[in-house]
Amino acid sequence: MSIHADETKHISLSMNELERLCPVAKALSSPMRVKMIALLCVRSMNVNELADALSLPVSTAALNVRQLEEAGLIHTEIQPGIRGAMKLCSRRIDSVSMRLTPEMQDGVSALTLNLPIGSYSSAEGISPECGIVTEHAWVGESNAPRTFYHPDRFKAQLLWFDSGSLEYRFSLGEIDPAQVEWIEFSMEMSSNAPMYREDFKSDIFVAINGRTLGTWVSPGDYGNRRGRLNPSWWSDTSSQFGLLKTWRVDALDSKLDGTHLSDVSLRDLALNGGDYVSLRVGVSPEAEHVGGINLFGEKFGDYAQGIVMRVGYAK
Repeated sequence: MSIHADETKHISLSMNELERLCPVAKALSSPMRVKMIALLCVRSMNVNELADALSLPVSTAALNVRQLEEAGLIHTEIQPGIRGAMKLCSRRIDSVSMRLTPEMQDGVSALTLNLPIGSYSSAEGISPECGIVTEHAWVGESNAPRTFYHPDRFKAQLLWFDSGSLEYRFSLGEIDPAQVEWIEFSMEMSSNAPMYREDFKSDIFVAINGRTLGTWVSPGDYGNRRGRLNPSWWSDTSSQFGLLKTWRVDALDSKLDGTHLSDVSLRDLALNGGDYVSLRVGVSPEAEHVGGINLFGEKFGDYAQGIVMRVGYAK
């Protein structure tokens, strides 16, 4: 089954992420700040324009803009203006969902592991255009699949390819596989277009222990603004950020960002059949939309994480 992303940018928060949930909830608690977000749905505006539109002192508008920015709901950048520099504001997030029940309850605990994007165990069928960069420089040769086995790949902060796949292997540690209640993986990703193109679709698949959960149809390769974490040397004309996507498998089915994806369940993953959990992500050369993939690490894009595995298990 495939899930097509709509044109919105969505964040999903839970009680287990208080450091992210609380700033967002606080920012949205003010009707004035909600009105600002509504204005930015139409076009980008600077602080003075927001102040005029809402009949606010500029200092009050600037304070509210700062709270929205710190919560990650809007993006701002300083641009030269007629009377000096001005802060231009644009919408960053279109929808927010909050799970107000903690995931660690009724005797269930959670394990979280963050694996760097360069720590894959195998790279199969990698095809150009492809490449890897660290926080500071390019790795190996551009558009050479052999670069994906370069020793410096472990420092990768952004990698991309047109088709092929990468496999990541995670340990369950001391967890008895029979006690696993759910398992999920999250990563920041997008399509991979020449330079960037926000309407460039790509069919990105995810498989766990050899079972394909389904395909996410990435809507595009994002570059209309700089990624929040990108180093200064990275070109403005290249891919900048992706969308944070989360795949979860439980006893019933598989979900992508909380929406049913397929009927693959925990039983199908046979977690007790090996020494690790295999995650494979990529683009099939036979897919309808072979639009490549960008994978963002902790110091590129918008989200400070690599490939994150979370496991809920009975204590």
